[in-house]
Amino acid sequence: MTQTWEHLLFVHWAVSPSLLRGLIPNELEIDTYNGMAWLGIIPFLMSGVRLRRMPIVPFTSTFPEINVRTYVKAKQKSGVYFLSLDASNPLITAIAKQWYRLPYSHASMIFSRQGQTIDFESRRLDKNNASVQFAGKYEASGQPIAAAAGTIENWLTERYTLFCRCSRKNRLYYADVYHEPWVLQKATVQMRENTMTSSFSIPLAGNPDYAFYARGVQSYVWPITRLD
Repeated sequence: MTQTWEHLLFVHWAVSPSLLRGLIPNELEIDTYNGMAWLGIIPFLMSGVRLRRMPIVPFTSTFPEINVRTYVKAKQKSGVYFLSLDASNPLITAIAKQWYRLPYSHASMIFSRQGQTIDFESRRLDKNNASVQFAGKYEASGQPIAAAAGTIENWLTERYTLFCRCSRKNRLYYADVYHEPWVLQKATVQMRENTMTSSFSIPLAGNPDYAFYARGVQSYVWPITRLD
């Protein structure tokens, strides 16, 4: 699958690994930086979505998305484990849940751009989780950089594997992802609402520890493979 990710905000909070252990499959090791696990919330605009050798389907390939993720290791691979993904496109949501075993939810979203400022709102449409919301503005506030190896910026963003679980078969899978390295800028963020982790009983009070903006990359996602 080919996707383009645009106007991304990476906001991260350091949390105790013990807070996440019950949310992560036991077969996966929680990846840490300076002894802490990291919980990220990433709102962005998805565009150019198409399956390999298939044309873009009109009116379905561009839509907002927001995900909640942390970082894990297994089988000498380090990557991303998604706790939740919310998108405004119900068709793509259904495909991703079926093909990539990812925990997508359908949400009502607003993505608007005025100058350099992005205004992003998301409200989950599941009546049992309608309180899961995000609203805020963000924009780049620093010079573009390519994060050097070993830095927290590089560790949080340069991830080229996603891990997922098939609940029906109770099996773990992974998919490799390719894109050019991120070009990051420090971000200014004004959050009006953030309850994206309320269903996990992990409140994220206060400002994030790190906030970065990225203009975007084109990505290529390989099919999932059984981890074992």
